[in-house]
Amino acid sequence: MIEPPEIVRTASRTTAVIPLVTTRAEIATVMDAAIAEVHAAILAQGLAPAGPLFSFHHRRPTDTFEFEVGFPVEREIVPAGRVRPGRLPEARVVRTTYRGPYEGLGEAWGEFVRWIEARALPAQDRFWEAYVSGPESGPDPATWRTELVRVLEPES
Repeated sequence: MIEPPEIVRTASRTTAVIPLVTTRAEIATVMDAAIAEVHAAILAQGLAPAGPLFSFHHRRPTDTFEFEVGFPVEREIVPAGRVRPGRLPEARVVRTTYRGPYEGLGEAWGEFVRWIEARALPAQDRFWEAYVSGPESGPDPATWRTELVRVLEPES
Protein backbone atom coordinates (compact mmCIF):
# COMPACT_ATOMS: atom_id res chain seq x y z
CA MET A 1 0.00 0.00 0.00
CA ILE A 2 2.89 2.39 0.72
CA GLU A 3 6.27 2.72 -0.96
CA PRO A 4 9.36 1.83 1.07
CA PRO A 5 9.88 4.62 3.62
CA GLU A 6 13.11 6.64 3.70
CA ILE A 7 14.76 8.94 6.22
CA VAL A 8 15.71 12.31 4.73
CA ARG A 9 16.30 15.93 5.74
CA THR A 10 13.72 18.40 4.43
CA ALA A 11 14.48 22.02 3.63
CA SER A 12 12.40 24.75 5.22
CA ARG A 13 9.66 25.99 2.87
CA THR A 14 7.71 29.24 2.96
CA THR A 15 3.98 28.56 2.86
CA ALA A 16 0.56 30.18 2.76
CA VAL A 17 -1.79 28.43 5.20
CA ILE A 18 -5.08 28.48 7.02
CA PRO A 19 -4.99 27.04 10.58
CA LEU A 20 -7.89 24.67 11.30
CA VAL A 21 -9.33 22.69 14.19
CA THR A 22 -12.08 20.26 13.26
CA THR A 23 -13.58 16.83 13.86
CA ARG A 24 -13.03 13.81 11.60
CA ALA A 25 -16.64 14.06 10.38
CA GLU A 26 -16.17 17.67 9.23
CA ILE A 27 -12.63 17.46 7.89
CA ALA A 28 -13.48 17.17 4.16
CA THR A 29 -15.92 20.10 4.20
CA VAL A 30 -13.61 22.31 6.27
CA MET A 31 -10.59 21.45 4.12
CA ASP A 32 -12.36 22.06 0.79
CA ALA A 33 -13.38 25.59 1.82
CA ALA A 34 -9.91 26.35 3.22
CA ILE A 35 -8.14 25.07 0.10
CA ALA A 36 -10.22 27.33 -2.14
CA GLU A 37 -9.64 30.30 0.19
CA VAL A 38 -5.87 29.91 0.48
CA HIS A 39 -5.52 29.31 -3.27
CA ALA A 40 -7.50 32.48 -4.05
CA ALA A 41 -5.38 34.52 -1.60
CA ILE A 42 -2.16 33.27 -3.21
CA LEU A 43 -3.38 34.20 -6.70
CA ALA A 44 -4.67 37.60 -5.49
CA GLN A 45 -1.13 38.43 -4.33
CA GLY A 46 0.36 37.64 -7.73
CA LEU A 47 1.79 34.30 -6.65
CA ALA A 48 1.22 30.70 -7.63
CA PRO A 49 1.61 27.53 -5.58
CA ALA A 50 5.28 26.43 -5.58
CA GLY A 51 4.46 22.82 -4.73
CA PRO A 52 1.58 20.51 -3.89
CA LEU A 53 -1.23 21.20 -1.46
CA PHE A 54 -0.40 19.91 2.02
CA SER A 55 -1.87 19.53 5.49
CA PHE A 56 0.58 20.01 8.39
CA HIS A 57 -0.57 18.49 11.68
CA HIS A 58 0.79 19.88 14.94
CA ARG A 59 -0.20 16.84 16.96
CA ARG A 60 -1.61 13.37 16.51
CA PRO A 61 -5.39 13.57 16.05
CA THR A 62 -7.62 12.84 19.01
CA ASP A 63 -11.31 13.72 18.86
CA THR A 64 -10.20 16.78 16.85
CA PHE A 65 -7.60 17.51 14.19
CA GLU A 66 -5.42 20.60 14.66
CA PHE A 67 -3.60 21.41 11.45
CA GLU A 68 -2.80 23.89 8.70
CA VAL A 69 -3.80 23.46 5.09
CA GLY A 70 -1.87 25.34 2.43
CA PHE A 71 0.64 25.52 -0.37
CA PRO A 72 4.36 26.28 -0.57
CA VAL A 73 4.98 29.73 -2.09
CA GLU A 74 8.08 31.53 -3.37
CA ARG A 75 7.81 34.45 -0.94
CA GLU A 76 5.94 35.25 2.24
CA ILE A 77 2.36 36.33 1.67
CA VAL A 78 0.55 39.19 3.35
CA PRO A 79 -2.16 37.92 5.74
CA ALA A 80 -5.60 38.02 4.09
CA GLY A 81 -8.75 36.83 5.86
CA ARG A 82 -7.88 33.48 7.46
CA VAL A 83 -4.77 33.04 5.29
CA ARG A 84 -1.44 33.44 7.09
CA PRO A 85 2.23 33.03 6.21
CA GLY A 86 3.63 29.74 7.42
CA ARG A 87 6.57 27.40 7.09
CA LEU A 88 7.19 23.71 6.59
CA PRO A 89 10.13 22.88 8.83
CA GLU A 90 13.68 21.98 8.05
CA ALA A 91 13.76 18.62 9.78
CA ARG A 92 14.92 15.06 9.79
CA VAL A 93 11.87 13.08 8.67
CA VAL A 94 10.75 9.67 7.58
CA ARG A 95 8.54 9.73 4.50
CA THR A 96 6.72 7.44 2.15
CA THR A 97 4.24 7.69 -0.70
CA TYR A 98 0.76 6.21 -0.70
CA ARG A 99 -0.96 5.56 -4.03
CA GLY A 100 -4.74 5.41 -3.97
CA PRO A 101 -7.95 7.16 -2.96
CA TYR A 102 -8.06 9.50 0.01
CA GLU A 103 -10.35 7.04 1.82
CA GLY A 104 -7.33 4.73 2.16
CA LEU A 105 -5.12 7.27 3.90
CA GLY A 106 -6.02 6.00 7.39
CA GLU A 107 -4.89 2.49 6.52
CA ALA A 108 -1.75 3.83 4.81
CA TRP A 109 -0.88 5.85 7.91
CA GLY A 110 -1.41 2.75 10.05
CA GLU A 111 1.03 0.78 7.90
CA PHE A 112 3.53 3.66 7.98
CA VAL A 113 3.32 4.06 11.79
CA ARG A 114 3.82 0.31 12.27
CA TRP A 115 6.94 0.53 10.06
CA ILE A 116 8.28 3.45 12.15
CA GLU A 117 7.53 1.69 15.45
CA ALA A 118 9.10 -1.60 14.30
CA ARG A 119 12.36 0.31 13.80
CA ALA A 120 12.02 2.26 17.07
CA LEU A 121 12.46 5.55 15.21
CA PRO A 122 12.15 8.62 17.49
CA ALA A 123 9.07 10.13 15.84
CA GLN A 124 7.51 13.39 16.98
CA ASP A 125 3.76 14.00 16.91
CA ARG A 126 4.16 16.52 14.04
CA PHE A 127 3.50 15.22 10.53
CA TRP A 128 2.20 16.26 7.14
CA GLU A 129 0.58 14.97 3.99
CA ALA A 130 1.47 16.43 0.60
CA TYR A 131 -1.19 15.74 -2.02
CA VAL A 132 1.16 15.27 -4.99
CA SER A 133 -1.59 14.20 -7.39
CA GLY A 134 -5.28 13.68 -6.79
CA PRO A 135 -8.68 14.10 -8.45
CA GLU A 136 -7.42 17.12 -10.44
CA SER A 137 -4.91 14.84 -12.21
CA GLY A 138 -7.45 12.27 -13.38
CA PRO A 139 -10.45 10.22 -12.29
CA ASP A 140 -8.56 6.99 -11.52
CA PRO A 141 -7.71 6.95 -7.77
CA ALA A 142 -5.00 4.34 -8.45
CA THR A 143 -2.93 7.17 -9.98
CA TRP A 144 -3.33 9.55 -7.02
CA ARG A 145 -0.20 10.05 -4.86
CA THR A 146 0.00 11.36 -1.31
CA GLU A 147 3.34 11.82 0.43
CA LEU A 148 3.20 10.94 4.15
CA VAL A 149 5.86 12.65 6.28
CA ARG A 150 6.59 12.18 10.00
CA VAL A 151 9.05 14.48 11.78
CA LEU A 152 11.81 12.69 13.72
CA GLU A 153 13.68 13.88 16.78
CA PRO A 154 17.00 15.51 15.87
CA GLU A 155 20.00 13.18 16.01
CA SER A 156 22.07 13.65 19.12
